[in-house]
Amino acid sequence: MPGVSQLPVGAAAETAREAVRRGLGGILLFGLPRTKDARGSSALDPDGPVPRAVAEMKAAAPDLIVVTDVCVDEYTDHGHCGLLRKAANGALEVDNDATLEVLAQMAVVHARAGADVIAPSDMMDGRVARIRRALDEASFEDRSILSYAVKYASSFYGPFREAADCAPKFGDRAGYQMDPANAREALREARLDEEEGADMLMVKPALAYLDVIRAVRQDSTLPLFAYNVSGEYAMLKAAAAAGMIDYSRAVMEVLVSIRRAGADGILTYHAIEAAEWLG
Repeated sequence: MPGVSQLPVGAAAETAREAVRRGLGGILLFGLPRTKDARGSSALDPDGPVPRAVAEMKAAAPDLIVVTDVCVDEYTDHGHCGLLRKAANGALEVDNDATLEVLAQMAVVHARAGADVIAPSDMMDGRVARIRRALDEASFEDRSILSYAVKYASSFYGPFREAADCAPKFGDRAGYQMDPANAREALREARLDEEEGADMLMVKPALAYLDVIRAVRQDSTLPLFAYNVSGEYAMLKAAAAAGMIDYSRAVMEVLVSIRRAGADGILTYHAIEAAEWLG
């Protein structure tokens, strides 16, 4: 996307220092492995891109909050957020419980590398409780969990999926991500993750779901984040390139709307630009 690039691990330290210079509250890492397989094995590699980048960032900027995305979609060759199994009818389906074990191991790998916050984005049932138990058993009781509690099956993830080559190779993710028409389920999902031990909650995407952000904010006292995703970012970039909008004003208006809806924090590709404009 314009202004956004994949970065090698060698750029991690300078990226962390820039985040601190800009006054950003933290940084969220996704990894692009060299190899992918059906089980997402590279997600558990302590020498993988995310653990190495975490270590580099924490060494360069110890006070920077480093958050890691925990999901296997970037590491599987089929692009789904969970391991697969054959259903009774012979079709492939996501194996929720088997996936939990991989997510728990992945969370511990990231915590060992120095991640401050673990952010599961897979939408498997029970993953917050399983990750919390794994972290505690590995003596990482102090690591926080930022749960993607409310994640919709959205078309706005398109640019990210293309960049990470993680679009599903068959079917879609509607079986485990949420129906965009269903707002009530958001509250149920958020409550379940809170009960399982989440320290913070996330709504994703943000701009098309401001009403959901507001509803979750009113229902929970946990810190609430919203993810201003790649498609939302790309729309403003495209409109600005076509001369249709005042880019900086539009970006700030969008970010303010997310904050106004009730988000305590915003994950956004606009972060560096917004920080510069805010001084």
